[in-house]
Amino acid sequence: MKNGVVIVGAGHGGVQAAASLREEGYDGPLILLGDEPEALPYHKPPLSKTFIKDPQAKPQPLRGEAFYTGSAIDYRPGIRVERIDLAGRRLEIAGGAPLPFDRLVLATGSRPRTLPLPGTELAGVLSLRTLGDARLIRDLIATAREVVVLGGGFIGLEIAATLTAAGCKVTVIEAMGRLLGRAVAPAVAAHVRQRLETSGIRILTGTTVSKLEGDAGGHVAAAVTSDGERLPAQMVIVGVGVVPATELAEAAGIQTANGVRVDAQMRSSVPEVLAVGDAVNYRHWFTGQDVRLESVQNATDQAKLAARTILGHEEPYAAVPWFWSDIGDMKLQMVGLTAGGNREIVVGEPAENRFSVYHYLGDRLLGIESVNRPADHMMGRKMMGAGFSPAADLIAAGGDLKAALAAFQEKVG
Repeated sequence: MKNGVVIVGAGHGGVQAAASLREEGYDGPLILLGDEPEALPYHKPPLSKTFIKDPQAKPQPLRGEAFYTGSAIDYRPGIRVERIDLAGRRLEIAGGAPLPFDRLVLATGSRPRTLPLPGTELAGVLSLRTLGDARLIRDLIATAREVVVLGGGFIGLEIAATLTAAGCKVTVIEAMGRLLGRAVAPAVAAHVRQRLETSGIRILTGTTVSKLEGDAGGHVAAAVTSDGERLPAQMVIVGVGVVPATELAEAAGIQTANGVRVDAQMRSSVPEVLAVGDAVNYRHWFTGQDVRLESVQNATDQAKLAARTILGHEEPYAAVPWFWSDIGDMKLQMVGLTAGGNREIVVGEPAENRFSVYHYLGDRLLGIESVNRPADHMMGRKMMGAGFSPAADLIAAGGDLKAALAAFQEKVG
């Protein structure tokens, strides 16, 4: 390939795609484009936790500088791609010369969903997606005595717990009837709520905000709920989900539907263009349904496969999905996709802040949600990979996962 491979997006998926191409033996030109100005691509999960609470914390690079130079990966930060010219097989770059490619990998990720709410333009109203966002939040902690978090999903609750530990008075407002409504079982969500409320966080579910009010200087001063309650706030975090960054693909005529549509080998509707990560929609091997997953694991596993596809391999995507979130004193770990389940088994003791919920459809294991039981999660990933299903095996083993899996493996030889 004369012009080589160009990767748009320098998050977890983009960096992994570059690394895997070299690991798989690709020795042609390889360019990695990042739209942020940071010197090196970095880990994003710590931004909502250790980074914003520690003024001395520095971003954690995904790979050291020596990796890029030693692997002949041309990393270019601060690059904005304006258009994909499919006919000419080149990218149009803001303020720069067109960049030709033979293969293109879109790892464009997602961006925070915005709210059509009066006052969102005020200073102190922030979302968290980038290192720059995290720096702004960290800078405001010193003066923000009261904080309102809009959204009771993972990112909102992680930030709420972190800011509470830093001494802020935090209120979480969630429009749905419970926290984590699209992410975990009601039992896990109720447990999370109870722990957060015990730590001092006020949580309002089934509630929306009608407007944000500012002070004379244009800084946010309060959030007003739909029932008229005025909540003083010197910082408002908007954490109401994300939308896939598909604008480049859409403008180029690449098929999209809640993400860039890809096949089992991560190819888009234009074969020389592949896509990975948060911005990708695909037919999942386990559920048989179209899904778009937002996780580091999904992005990195898809990137590994995309690299192999570029090099001529044809195996389908078959990684077991898993996720995690650290909220206060709770490590939540999820494996599998649990939508459509009709039976649950609880192992462990919620009162001790250590338990797991096993989700089944009939006797088929769909997934496991764990709170502070990492061994359950790791064993669950093995179980899902091995095809472990019957609930009876777990019950017969008295909730002992190792014994249950050993019995299953012995049964199947």
